[in-house]
Amino acid sequence: MNEDHADAVLLYAQAFGTLTEATAAQMLAIDAQGMDLTAQVNGEATPVRIQFDHVLADAEDAHQTLIAMAKQARVQAKA
Repeated sequence: MNEDHADAVLLYAQAFGTLTEATAAQMLAIDAQGMDLTAQVNGEATPVRIQFDHVLADAEDAHQTLIAMAKQARVQAKA
């Protein structure tokens, strides 16, 4: 996730973690309730927990939820 989708992970931190000044982010863990990230804000690592809007049922649900969140974050970033 971190290597292939670094831009999406950063968007998650900015949009859902309210770390609008983050310049980079990495996903540390994901579970059925949310994901744990670390974001670079003003040169410092900042931990952030992002809760999902529902409990994930399985890997496919996680995949689709992350895609939907990335799309939503891109829309928010343009607003």
